[in-house]
Amino acid sequence: MTIQAHLESLQKKHGALEDKLHDALASPSVDDRHIAELKRLKLRLKDEMERLRASTRH
Repeated sequence: MTIQAHLESLQKKHGALEDKLHDALASPSVDDRHIAELKRLKLRLKDEMERLRASTRH
């Protein structure tokens, strides 16, 4: 898998997590731990995308 393809895959996963987070925030029955976990996963993906972008700039 090329770096660009990996980056695109991470972006899709990030978008999917964004959708899940939006749905979770709209649902009063979802607990805060689940929302926090979704946010952590989303941030982890964002950090990985930034590392990949930084490594391709050098």
